Amino acid sequence: MSPKRGVAPLRRAAIVRATIRCLARDGYSGLTMKKVARDAGVSQGILHYYFADKRAILVAALEAVAADLDRRVAAAQSRGPKDPRARLLALIEAWLAVEERAFWIVFVEFWGEMMHDRQLRETNAVLYERTRRLIGAVVVQGVRAGTFRRTDPLRAAAVILGLVDGVSLQLTFDPSAFSVADATRFCGDAVLRYLTREAR
Repeated sequence: MSPKRGVAPLRRAAIVRATIRCLARDGYSGLTMKKVARDAGVSQGILHYYFADKRAILVAALEAVAADLDRRVAAAQSRGPKDPRARLLALIEAWLAVEERAFWIVFVEFWGEMMHDRQLRETNAVLYERTRRLIGAVVVQGVRAGTFRRTDPLRAAAVILGLVDGVSLQLTFDPSAFSVADATRFCGDAVLRYLTREAR
C-alpha cells in the first residue's frame, strides 16, 4: 500500500536523514537497509517502497547534502553585497562553514563507491559540472567588471572547487588542523590572489 500523499515526502526525507547518520557512523560498507529502517523508525517494507537498494539510498543522500549546500550558498550570496569578490567569498564561506562532519562523510563514501560504478561517476559528474558553472558565473561577472583577470571561467572554477574540496576534506579528517574561520580566510585569500594576478 502506498503512503498517504502528505506523508510520502516527509517519510522519504526522514529515511534520507537516517541514511546520512548511518553513513557517518558505519560507512557505506557497514550500511544496511535494516540499519537505515531502524534508524528512520520505519519497517524494511516501507524503506523498500522508497528505495530499491542501498545504492539508491546512497545517491539520495548525496543529492540531499548537495541540495543543502546549494541552499546555503544561495542564502549567503543573497545576504551580502552583489559585487563578484563578495559573492565568491560568500560562496567559499558557505561551503566551509558546514561543520556537520556527517555532511562531508557522505561525499567521501560516495566518492569511494563511484570509483567502481559508472552510473555513480555520472551522477557525480553532473553535480560537479553544475557547481563549476555556478562558480564560473561569478568569475565571468568579475572579469566583465574588471575585478578579476581574464581567464577561462570553467577552468578557474575547477581550480577553486579543487581548493575548497581539499580543505573541506582536511577539516573532515582532522578538525584540529585549523578552524573553519581560518580555512575560510586562507581559501578566500588564495582564490582572490589567483583571480587577480596576471597569468604568466
